[in-house]
Amino acid sequence: MLGSNNKKAARGFGFAKVNARGNLMVILEWLRYLTGVVNPTNLFVLSIIESIFFPLPPDTMLVPLVLLDPARGMLLAGITTAGSVIGAVIGYFLGQWGGRPLLEKLASKDKLEKVACLYKRYEFWAVGIAGFTPIPYKVFTVSAGAFGLRLHTFLFASILSRGARFSLEAGLVMLYGQEVVGFIERYFNLLTMGSVVVVGVVWLTWYGWRQYGRKREE
Repeated sequence: MLGSNNKKAARGFGFAKVNARGNLMVILEWLRYLTGVVNPTNLFVLSIIESIFFPLPPDTMLVPLVLLDPARGMLLAGITTAGSVIGAVIGYFLGQWGGRPLLEKLASKDKLEKVACLYKRYEFWAVGIAGFTPIPYKVFTVSAGAFGLRLHTFLFASILSRGARFSLEAGLVMLYGQEVVGFIERYFNLLTMGSVVVVGVVWLTWYGWRQYGRKREE
């Protein structure tokens, strides 16, 4: 009787493994379809999941779509931004719910400590820089919830930064077409990082001059 029960359990376990393997294959097939078929719907879905866990950035689908239909470039950038922000909000609430254990699966403890320090000091700018530059945005979306960043600040920074990134990309393709694609692939991330540095230098200069003016008035 015991042997019979063991056999049934083994068969059940084997069935569960087959089911799990089948479900995994379905997911992989869907992801293969999603990344292989270039259309606005897939762009929207890719933008959502990339902000949570998926490694492929939506830029890889946005650029060819704008090349195919330049007149709708800004609309496509808007679709990408909307999907990315929706995914970011999902990531935010996952961070609130899952907290540190979930984050530790996405990044090392050292990186998480750096992110925590960034949030404590800068909040809006931390999310904004991650959304505009090649820094992994998904780490910031989940950690924003885990570290208790204010939701309205997080949303505002996400909309501005993701919108700026995707609009800049779409605008370049609309203006220069196929010729600019190589530039985007090789230098766009450097361009975004450089833009952040320039903005930072301008802000620090303005802030320093303002402080200097106040001291002179005193």
